[in-house]
Amino acid sequence: MVALVLFFLAGILLVQQMTILPDVAWFPVAVVGLGVLAKLRSWHGFFFGFAILWAMVFASIRQNDRLPEHLSGQDIKIQGYIADLPEHESNHVRFNFNVAEAANQIPNKLRLTWYYPDQTIKAGQKWAFTVRLKPPHGNFNPGGFDYERWLFFEGIGATGYVRPKPQPQLLDNGSTQTSLLVWRQLIAEQLEQILANSSSLPLIKALTIGDGNSLSADQWDIFRKTGTTHLMVISGSHIGLVAGLVYLLVIRFWAWSGILAWSPQKVAAIVALVTAIFYAGLTGFSVPAQRSALMIAIAMVAVIQQRNTRPYNILAVALFAVLIVDPLVVLSAGFWLSFIAVSLIIYSITGRLGKLGFFRGGFKINWVTSVGLAPLLLFFFQQVSLIAPLANLIAVPIISLVVVPLALLATLVMFIAPLVAVKLFFVVDLALQGLWWILIKSADLPLSTINHSQPSWWALAFAIPGILLLFAPKGMPSRCLGLIMLFPLIFTESSKVEPGVVKLTLLDVGQGLSAVVQTANHVLVYDTGAKFSATSDMGQSVLVPFLRSQGVNKINTLIVSHGDNDHIGGVDSLMASMHTENVLTSVPQQLSQYFPTQCQAGQSWTWDKVKFSIISPQIGNNSSENDNSCVLQIQAPKGTALLTGDIEAIAESRLLETYGNKLKADVLVAPHHGSQTSSTHAFLKAVRPSIILIPAGYNNQFGHPHLEVLKRYQHLNATWLNSADEGAIQVTLDSHLGVESWREVEGQYWNYKKITHKHGVLRQILP
Repeated sequence: MVALVLFFLAGILLVQQMTILPDVAWFPVAVVGLGVLAKLRSWHGFFFGFAILWAMVFASIRQNDRLPEHLSGQDIKIQGYIADLPEHESNHVRFNFNVAEAANQIPNKLRLTWYYPDQTIKAGQKWAFTVRLKPPHGNFNPGGFDYERWLFFEGIGATGYVRPKPQPQLLDNGSTQTSLLVWRQLIAEQLEQILANSSSLPLIKALTIGDGNSLSADQWDIFRKTGTTHLMVISGSHIGLVAGLVYLLVIRFWAWSGILAWSPQKVAAIVALVTAIFYAGLTGFSVPAQRSALMIAIAMVAVIQQRNTRPYNILAVALFAVLIVDPLVVLSAGFWLSFIAVSLIIYSITGRLGKLGFFRGGFKINWVTSVGLAPLLLFFFQQVSLIAPLANLIAVPIISLVVVPLALLATLVMFIAPLVAVKLFFVVDLALQGLWWILIKSADLPLSTINHSQPSWWALAFAIPGILLLFAPKGMPSRCLGLIMLFPLIFTESSKVEPGVVKLTLLDVGQGLSAVVQTANHVLVYDTGAKFSATSDMGQSVLVPFLRSQGVNKINTLIVSHGDNDHIGGVDSLMASMHTENVLTSVPQQLSQYFPTQCQAGQSWTWDKVKFSIISPQIGNNSSENDNSCVLQIQAPKGTALLTGDIEAIAESRLLETYGNKLKADVLVAPHHGSQTSSTHAFLKAVRPSIILIPAGYNNQFGHPHLEVLKRYQHLNATWLNSADEGAIQVTLDSHLGVESWREVEGQYWNYKKITHKHGVLRQILP
């Protein structure tokens, strides 16, 4: 059974490696092939082939439920209901919306933002909106979060915002169809009322109804550093623990009652199963909760039917059921972490000589999961907490044995006995405050976490048998070799840049600019993208993850070209995460806390046989802020690049007067995102770039890059690439001018692909 399920999993994984899904015309051929395999009784091949077909069918259905490109940016009238607890920010509310009626053929599920709402939004409400939508699209960078994959996994076919006119209309506060959502909203409001003055309210909401929206960025950071993130949301471990406690309590009570018409085991299994489903329902049946409830259901059905099943068989059946229900679940990191955690626990506990007591067993499970999941955490998140075993040893008992049971009990009774609920929540609050103090102190310890570039597949392949060997039974020879097999995860370096070579990466930061320049031993960052709120900016979401993916832990020079938000917005997050030696900017007054140097023409330095020169602005220049941008010229032995910030026609004219043909560059980062106020004919003629990189946002409101500017680029016979279409773009100034689009290299079938490319080839090697 286990082998068949693993073949089924392998087939689904194969589909996720595809860049384009096969045409549906091939599906009947696949069905015939499955019939042949079944007739030959080749069940391993049948399960593998069936998984491929099953995953492709699901993926095709999900892919076809996306907004057509021609409806992008149009006003569309829709009706439907709020599909989850809304996420409230200072000036907007964001929510998932299930469409019931629409004027056009649009996806069934949307992710909408309502700016400055004048009405209260609640889960389960039915609304009539006029919305403006766009197909799923997100920033696409090395080391970054794949937002398009997340949207695809969640079944969201378009994103957009609510139009203020015509006025949105509330049609219904809830119905039978949305009753579970209404109950979750009601519980959330009751918790906010009872715990209005408690600092633990966000944690209690996360642990009772799976609502982590109220947790701050600082709180999430503490959880990541201590490896306790899994405890602060309703995970499989919470549901399993609650179901297990209920099972033990019911079986004891039923045996004590003397009622023998039904066996205590069957009654306890039924009650535990109902409890697990109820608790999963409080989360809105999130994916981790679904998996846990399904595993518990299989285990409890085995108890009810009095079947003596092996733990791995139960796990295999649960895995198969999860994959049948939704084969795309393999796109979720949580899927791998939860199933592999359970597998490690079974592997290290069952079938061993001797019997572990409660405390020894708990300690061993904590150690096995903390160490065993480290390779996956490093692979998915490029970060591992070194203090996770100690932090979890303290946090798991507090959360699992005190906080979750009491918080759930208080939640159940708060509508009928609010005073009792207040007392219970008081105990929960004390426990959480004490735990929070411990976690903060733990996170402040030196070397509490390791940040490392994503390990390669071969390093992960070494780590898996290494983990199995490390946790093998006592007496297994050379168990210590398992630890050595984990070394490639950490002691591997990213590809090195040779002296005299420049690697320039234009990051995909939407409507903004951020570029990273790497030489053999130095790193320069040019601009940092935009800031959207106190908790969201391109520095933390794109720039820092990219630098970590490259194995960078220090920035030699940061250049902030000028003070516009889309260039300076990510500075604070970058400076908080990376040691930076020097800061150059045209707006030192805006970055005074970092003791910057005013950038001006004439500044230059050499790194690793590569010369860097600031060629604008001139001393005493009184131009506009855009024209005051720091312009950087990079001269390598094999090529030249020019980074221009937001300069416009006036600054371009001054550069021509000062430098003339010395402006010649192989690579040009388009001035002002391809605005029609920049990229004049004379300037382009002097630069004569082979490649033009355009930092622009997808369907941005400014119309960048402007059509007239693109015609000028084409007139030069230059290859131009837009970060909105290509994701991050990497150019290597070497003996050959290498250009690489991240979407072409790493894009999968769910990622955005532009149908036509005016500039021709995406990736090429130019002589």
